[in-house]
This record gives sequence, structure tokens and C-alpha cells, in this order.
Amino acid sequence: MKLSKIDLSNVLAVGHSNGQLGLLIDRGECLEFIEIAAPEAAMHGLQMVDFIANTDSTELSAGIESQEIAPCGEPMAMMPVDSEMASAIGYNEEDRVLQIEFSSGSVYQYSDVEPEIWESLQDADSTGRFFNSEIKGYYSSQRVDDPIDRTYG
Repeated sequence: MKLSKIDLSNVLAVGHSNGQLGLLIDRGECLEFIEIAAPEAAMHGLQMVDFIANTDSTELSAGIESQEIAPCGEPMAMMPVDSEMASAIGYNEEDRVLQIEFSSGSVYQYSDVEPEIWESLQDADSTGRFFNSEIKGYYSSQRVDDPIDRTYG
């Protein structure tokens, strides 16, 4: 599954009626209400997202698949790389999580990465080429917005 970061911070409220999804959006100086054609299932999906996002993972009921890619709040040691694509990489062998800090500053974690891939990434002539051919699209990923350990070494 490809994951995308979606910023819904300006959406104040959501409703559904007569095949229309209604959104109340904070535009700064004013509020705007817009309607988008959508099935009722879209509203139920948004309600489920709200529930999941605002419920402790230990309290989630059966039937909701949840996968923690890396332990929350635990920084990963990173090592700098000489690459135009990335500035640093790190790996947690116990959890099999690869973390890449891209040159843009974005940090992503990739789950279920074999130790051999980590070793090959470190030995690659080009971090970017190896990433594009062996990692991107092959592993589940998640953007990490929490502070990370930026003490390289």
C-alpha cells in the first residue's frame, strides 16, 4: 500500500447528506462550506479515520488492522551518506525498520527490510540508485514527523 501524507488541519467539520460529503473549511479570514459528490461509505470511512487517529492503539477493537512501523518516541541512530537523494540512513535490526532522511528533510521508515538489504544499501556505489531499484515500492513506508536522533556517527 502506498501511503500519502494528507493535511486536514483546515477541515473543521464533515457531514454527509443526499450523496454529498459536506466540508467546513477554515480559510483563515473566513469559513467555507463545500459539497462533494460521495457515497455514504466515504463519511463512514472518515469517521473511522477520526476514531483511529484519536484512540490509543491498545484500545482499538478487533477488526482494525494496525501495524506500528517503529516504536513511538524512540529515536533511531542515523549515519550520514554522500548522496544527492539522502542525507542519512539508519536501521533497527530487531524491528527490521530502515529509516531514510531525504535531502529535502523528509524522514521515512520502511518496514520488514531484511538485514541483507541494509548491508547492501550501506555498500552501494549510489544510495539513490539502490533505493530506487531495491527499496522504493517494495516495502511499506511511513513518513516520520517526530524528532529523530540527528547525532550521526
